[in-house]
Amino acid sequence: MFNYKKSRKVLVLTAAVSLLCSQSVFAETLELDLDDAVQRALTTNPAIKIAVSEKKGSRAELNAARAGRGISIDAEHRSGRGGYADPQRNTATSSYSKNLGNSHSNSITASIPIYTGGQLSGTIDQAKANYKSYALGETKAYIEMKKTATDGYFSLLQAGNMENLYQDSVNQLEEHLKNVQAQYDVGVVAKVDVLRSEVSLANAQQQLIQATNNYDVAEASLNKIIGTSLDTTLKLKDSLQYTPYENDMQYCLDYASMNRAELEQSRLAVDAAKGAVKVAKSGFLPKVTASATESWGGSGSNWPGDDKENWSVGIGATMNIFDSGVTLSKVHAAEEKLLQAEETYRDTVNSVELEVRSNYLGLREAEKRISTTQVAVAKAEEDFHIAQVRYMAGVGTNLDVIDAQVALTEAKTNFVNALYDYNTSKIALETSMGVPVAVTAAANTTNLPTMSTETAAE
Repeated sequence: MFNYKKSRKVLVLTAAVSLLCSQSVFAETLELDLDDAVQRALTTNPAIKIAVSEKKGSRAELNAARAGRGISIDAEHRSGRGGYADPQRNTATSSYSKNLGNSHSNSITASIPIYTGGQLSGTIDQAKANYKSYALGETKAYIEMKKTATDGYFSLLQAGNMENLYQDSVNQLEEHLKNVQAQYDVGVVAKVDVLRSEVSLANAQQQLIQATNNYDVAEASLNKIIGTSLDTTLKLKDSLQYTPYENDMQYCLDYASMNRAELEQSRLAVDAAKGAVKVAKSGFLPKVTASATESWGGSGSNWPGDDKENWSVGIGATMNIFDSGVTLSKVHAAEEKLLQAEETYRDTVNSVELEVRSNYLGLREAEKRISTTQVAVAKAEEDFHIAQVRYMAGVGTNLDVIDAQVALTEAKTNFVNALYDYNTSKIALETSMGVPVAVTAAANTTNLPTMSTETAAE
């Protein structure tokens, strides 16, 4: 007997399973080149949005510091009710009363600082230096994100190359095993040749499995960097290539000294520390403020208390005469922080130079390896071919073929690694130099700050 309810449940379950399967089978495929990957990372990665937000927040803090020089207006209203706890005698009327009543008062006061002993100017100097530093931090975030995306792109290319390399190795060993098995079947070679060939093939298959897993991990990592679903299938349009780098080390060092964000940020940290010293020393100096007050109200008046009006205009001065050494200690602490900032700047200069030198030398080392490993690959291919021919002719050994195949795989691996190291060293060098990033209109920010000290609007 046909059961409609059961059939409907079966159909629903079948549809759900089909949907899950279709999602896994028909995962999104995305084709992109290196520039596409970089621009996607610049647009979507949280690190960029955090840097932009930090710059906006520091800009607001600078505006707040500058606004401290302007007029501030305060309004105040007070209402209350009170009287004596015990009745009091009125001598004029000989009566007793607690004199209960209401009181209301209102005031509006406008004030403006005239002289703060350097407190306001020091605070503004600090905020200005911090804003410029965060603006440069945004530039730095774009440069570093370009490196992150480029490294992720090259890592996926490298993983794909290694997977193909080990697949070729497996294919070669499979063909060799067929030849060995055929010769064994007719009694030309011993069983040990078959066993050794099978072991070599198994080892190569294990390497292929690891290479495939490394590719999947690299693909998911790049998806995370560019802001796409981690199960997206990526089709890369580029390949690892050798493009000569023409600049010498001195050019790289000079460029970094003019454009590296960390250098200017470190110098701005010194400016901020100087502003902090100025703020601390303002505690020794007087503070002068001008104010004007208009007030209404009084005891017994009706709410809101606007029947008694008075005004006052004046200038007030305050000065710390003695605070048990609190201000002096703050000055000493600020001066020590200034010394720390100056030493940090000096250390940053040396660190940047060392980083540029290391990346440049790493680039040239990888460049030399490309030429030598390329020659090694050609010779290893010839050696493998000769070993195969000799073995088939019966004048060579199986071990010769296996050793030649291992040497060929190693030579190809060294060549691919040299290409990968060269390309990643180049982006590392450009990052350490502070080479700016071109951002398309799709990105959040198109006009990136430069190394000029005029970065922040005055």
